[in-house]
Amino acid sequence: MIRRQFLKTSALAVAGTLALPDFLKAGPSYPQKLVGLQLYSIREDMTKDPLGTLKQLSGMGYRYVEHANYNNRKFYGYGAKEFKKILDDLGMKMPSGHTVFNSQHWDATKKDFTDAWKYTVEDAATCGQQFVISPWLEEGKRKDADTLKGFMEVFNKNGELCQKSGMKFGYHNHDFEFSQKLGDRTVYDIMLGETDPKLVMQQLDIGNMYNGGAKAIDIVTKYPGRFESWHIKDEIASAGGTGHEKYESTILGKGIVPVKDVLAIAAKAGGPNQFIIEQESYQGKTPLECMKENIAIMKGWGYKA
Repeated sequence: MIRRQFLKTSALAVAGTLALPDFLKAGPSYPQKLVGLQLYSIREDMTKDPLGTLKQLSGMGYRYVEHANYNNRKFYGYGAKEFKKILDDLGMKMPSGHTVFNSQHWDATKKDFTDAWKYTVEDAATCGQQFVISPWLEEGKRKDADTLKGFMEVFNKNGELCQKSGMKFGYHNHDFEFSQKLGDRTVYDIMLGETDPKLVMQQLDIGNMYNGGAKAIDIVTKYPGRFESWHIKDEIASAGGTGHEKYESTILGKGIVPVKDVLAIAAKAGGPNQFIIEQESYQGKTPLECMKENIAIMKGWGYKA
């Protein structure tokens, strides 16, 4: 299942209230230029054996991971404190995570977040996250410019909520943000124009945007300093691609994205500080084999895990 389908069919079914202890409110601190892995890259392995898979990643040299599985107040089947202890015992940290934020998490009548979303933020803080990232924007919120602008106001409020716990709310792009226009502006232009960078960070996926007709170099140049985290991803022509999805991800350095050059340009444009490897297609290799190659390639380019 490709990730857009996964995100569309995923649902968050949690409830509760937000009550954070003071020690969590200071916020986590992470080194500059850290290299991590988006665990969606090895989603089947994490479903079958999360603990064993994390041990393998640790053995490869990964020290930072980003989750893509939070359901019923659990990360891959573990409560927040338990999952953090597992990571700690393996010498790993989780500076960010993906949980889709949508209209079901905002009570427009009360002008407040639902208990389900408050728990999402609380559990992210417990795990030591710096960023709470939503990797999808529902279609209903991008049907016209005014609707999108209104939802970006909620994004800013989400940033204020996360800020109380020393974190930032964030957004991770796919491809439609660059190909879809509302009036004379792309969805992405509106999103960045209507969100406060002090409250809402952007995680730029440099591979996804290719299917939307955009290139990372152009976006980074247009919005310098807006991207605190990147998904490091390469792309090749997709044999089974249909419609606008002409490309699929591959091992770093094997595709058409000039990843190393883009990283160098980004450094001069003010960021990012976190480099999160993601690969969703594997061209005959196992996901774990690919992740081992990817981290070796990043190290070969001079980036420390």
